[in-house]
Amino acid sequence: MRSGTFASLAALCALSLAPMATAQQDAGPDDFDALADIGARVERIKQYDDGPEGINAVIAYSHTAGFKARDAIGVGILKGRSVLVKDNIETKEWPTTAGSLALAQNATRRDAPLVANLRRAGGVVLGKTNLSEWANIRDDNSTSGWSAVGGLTRNPHAIDRNACGSSSGSGAAIAAGMAWGAIGTETNGSITCPASINGIVGFKPSVGLVSRTHVVPISSTQDTAGPMTRTVYDAALLLSAIAGEDPADPVTLGVPRQSDYTEGLRTASLEGVRVGVMRKQLGSRADVRAVFEKALEDMKAQGAVLVDIEFDPDPEMYRDSFTVLKYELREEMGRYLASIPAFAEGETPRSLADLIAFNEANADREMRWFGQDIFLEAEATTDREAYEKARSNALRIAGPETLDRIFAENHVAVIVAPTRGPAWVNDLVNGDNYGGSIGFGSPAAIAGYPHLTVPMGAIERLPVGISFIGPKWADHEVLKAGAAYERARTAVLPAPSFKRWSAE
Repeated sequence: MRSGTFASLAALCALSLAPMATAQQDAGPDDFDALADIGARVERIKQYDDGPEGINAVIAYSHTAGFKARDAIGVGILKGRSVLVKDNIETKEWPTTAGSLALAQNATRRDAPLVANLRRAGGVVLGKTNLSEWANIRDDNSTSGWSAVGGLTRNPHAIDRNACGSSSGSGAAIAAGMAWGAIGTETNGSITCPASINGIVGFKPSVGLVSRTHVVPISSTQDTAGPMTRTVYDAALLLSAIAGEDPADPVTLGVPRQSDYTEGLRTASLEGVRVGVMRKQLGSRADVRAVFEKALEDMKAQGAVLVDIEFDPDPEMYRDSFTVLKYELREEMGRYLASIPAFAEGETPRSLADLIAFNEANADREMRWFGQDIFLEAEATTDREAYEKARSNALRIAGPETLDRIFAENHVAVIVAPTRGPAWVNDLVNGDNYGGSIGFGSPAAIAGYPHLTVPMGAIERLPVGISFIGPKWADHEVLKAGAAYERARTAVLPAPSFKRWSAE
């Protein structure tokens, strides 16, 4: 981790570094102590992020965050709350690397519009978080949470376990109490998986609520940034801060956006809400099923009307979505690289082909653990007519023929499923082991619909989350349903151990 000096804050507060007190997590906008928050968070980073057994979630943090928090007291809706930003989102303080040594000098000195919105709302950018390199789009055999810049992020609940990706650092840092909130990005599962596996809340908003300008791209069809926090209320508060129109990102213009996504969350109820239960997306693990059934019991006890749904999407959706990702990666990565200032030293990459060449020239550092097969496929995916056909087909299947059909035919407001199974053991040699076909997040990712994950319990002290998915632009309703479940939840959630997993 690249750290700043922070001696001045040690004298500002003397806070316990036991698991973070819920007072700061649950504090309303008007009773938040920004200086105490910053001081405690920095101490958490120092204590738990560095060293051979550290979480390795934060790759840079600010030596002036305490002064920024002091200046932000009383400003906007965030009033000095600390926020970590995934290192594929530009901030003026640090380089934006996407985890790759090819962008190690990418100091653009500009804020992404979502970061500018965050600052205007009184948020304090505390630092940058590690991620799966290139947001996990370089190779099929990757290990989530590893990047050449940041190394391997570890799960604070079991440091020999994976933190999932690509927003691994954001998820692990919030679970470890290293910031009040974090920003992740998702193309397909990159907010919701790390949130679920690290035992926190993650929200992938409808594509278009949040600007993607100055965010290292994969796909304009599917990319979005979103909040990762300890509670649904905090996620809604952070979403309210970062959402907004951006003329440079036309998909954000004229959308049905709310100014305050926290409105009604504290009193939201499941009474009479029809909840679709995706029975065929539970996977084969009996332990995941048992935790999920307990979550359903909690919802039913609060008055939810549970509707069992048996549905399998057309597999063409997955095939065609992958074609879209490869085509858009080549096109949009080139446009992004063309927009960055020339590096002071070394050659500035300007295309996906330049990145491929860089990886080949630096294979000992970049490709020791896995290659770049998806990059190579993307570079060869140049047929625009085939791309447009694939995009139209994937969007039609994921939206009208899958999610819209489920909502309409079953008369449900939201659908639920387990988000993922528990964290798997880190294995840089063999890559990820997701543990079967659990979850229903891909249709929401492909169609651009809202997807919220909320902790629902644990398996052998390893967190698992429950997904709430709603129609396009129903972000507020999804957040309200998640907040109502969060209050009704009876499962005991585990605290991070910061140790290796054991059966004892």
